[in-house]
Amino acid sequence: MEPLITSEVHEALLAARADGSATIECSLDLQQSVTRVEVGRETWSADGRSFPYLEVCRERTIYQWDGAAFRPLARYGRALVKLVPTPWGPPTFEIDGIKMLPTARLSPLEDAARKVELIEPRAARILDTCGGLGYFAAWCLRLGAGEVWSYEKNPDVIWLRRANPWSPRDDARLHLIEGDVAEHIGGRPAASVDAILHDPPRFGIAGELYSRAFYDQLARVLRRKGKLFHYTGSPNRLSRGRDLPGEVARRLTAAGFDTERHGDGVLAIRR
Repeated sequence: MEPLITSEVHEALLAARADGSATIECSLDLQQSVTRVEVGRETWSADGRSFPYLEVCRERTIYQWDGAAFRPLARYGRALVKLVPTPWGPPTFEIDGIKMLPTARLSPLEDAARKVELIEPRAARILDTCGGLGYFAAWCLRLGAGEVWSYEKNPDVIWLRRANPWSPRDDARLHLIEGDVAEHIGGRPAASVDAILHDPPRFGIAGELYSRAFYDQLARVLRRKGKLFHYTGSPNRLSRGRDLPGEVARRLTAAGFDTERHGDGVLAIRR
């Protein structure tokens, strides 16, 4: 994987150059590892390759070497989709400035681990409805899942996922499907999965993924006694008094689940 630079790493390189240091140790893969870098006046070198210092290095941006220059890991199609650094190493991502993963108190990868553990993934067939950067899938694989079907409809998010060193790499158990789970789920066989992870975009963007009709489909493809974790957050709770987790729990109950609120979402068991 090509080097990844954040403003923190770039500032460390510039400080080493200003101090006259010959080398510095830093991470070029978002804190997965540490690399010894040789510091020069015009360029810096790592693993026998030379790279230029960035002319502009913005905060909250990750830059990747593309063979000629460092470019932001961001794309603008229907929306601006951007990989964003965190203090923890594993990045989050944004769509039009809206952060897609929680990062205030812990790493988004650690947050994913806590949620995956709720569905007991070992040897399970798992449906990951909105794959994002793949952190749910990564933990499912790490914890011994049998198979994971991960849907992601945004090709720009899949592009970010492939550039992110913390996203899962090739694994025969992981089936990454570029497509809208709301359109594909009707074609999945009944009782074909043992557990489901459902982390949809916010209600205002993807209301269909919070609908009774979609929950009926989740109930159909999940085996009896199978577990579902549905991330909801608490949008508009303070400003409008909205209880989105309560709304979700009521619809899931009507669709055939026993539910309980759990952290920032709803844990449900198929009756």
